[in-house]
Amino acid sequence: MKKKLLLISTVLLACTFEVFAQQDALFSQYMFNMMLVNPAYTGSRDVLSVSALYRKQWANVPGSPETMTFSADSPIKNEKMGIGISVFNDKIGVIMNTGFYANYSYRIRLTNNSTLAMGVSVGLSNYKAELGSVQVSNQANATPDMAFSSNPNKILPNVGLGGYYSNDKFYIGLSLPHVLNNKIQNDGGLSARQYRHSFLMSGYVFRLNESFKLKPSILVKHVAGSPVQLDLNANVWLYDKFALGFSYRSLAAPVIMAEVQISDQFRFGYAFDYTTSIKPNESFGRTSHEFLFRYEFGYDRGKILTPRYF
Repeated sequence: MKKKLLLISTVLLACTFEVFAQQDALFSQYMFNMMLVNPAYTGSRDVLSVSALYRKQWANVPGSPETMTFSADSPIKNEKMGIGISVFNDKIGVIMNTGFYANYSYRIRLTNNSTLAMGVSVGLSNYKAELGSVQVSNQANATPDMAFSSNPNKILPNVGLGGYYSNDKFYIGLSLPHVLNNKIQNDGGLSARQYRHSFLMSGYVFRLNESFKLKPSILVKHVAGSPVQLDLNANVWLYDKFALGFSYRSLAAPVIMAEVQISDQFRFGYAFDYTTSIKPNESFGRTSHEFLFRYEFGYDRGKILTPRYF
């Protein structure tokens, strides 16, 4: 019964518009593929880059969030523009959100080997909730809950906007991944609405010596009706092959990260989240796991050999 109540609570949190706040999928390794939160990042790695990410949040909790993404982007027109695609599937309880976005960025080369990019994404998602499958009572003769009497299934178009400035050591970006506030409602009167999420991100690479680099970064997330969320991160690169990092999320979730440059073209990343806001005597759902894979196809192999830290 406890597991069923957890699942019902998840559905209620996801469907009731008063608490429909932090809606976008959560990523700990956003700094390794910022196109997921900022369309202006598209094409910024100067090669054709393909990434896949899998995240399991709150392991051992029935119906906990599970996210899978696939993205690919590349520069075009002598690196003056960037194009890309992203596909995602985000599931929590009986709710599934699957979508596709096409990205475009226009890149302006500035002095000191820096670039200013402006980006837009256009796409849609399919929101489905199997509310009718939720058992809301243990009693066979209980009165049906009309809020769970139908299964909403809706196509939600949306647009994203972003700006991104970078050079070899520094980056800063601002984005609105979803501009439209789509409304979702089922026949039972249960309603929800998408809200705009704004992201501010920045990072810098300090060269400690020939073998070690330190890359601190920050991500600020804001959405109406929810507290501002702050991610503070620091990654140390060893010999341009290995990265070890630590992140702290303001919602009480420290994160340990690692990334390995397996070859000139293939990277692997892993993040382990540990939620500290749960009561000390409860281990249920404390941990989250995230895996990132990236492969880069170089038009000019020399570009791949040049280390890229963001």
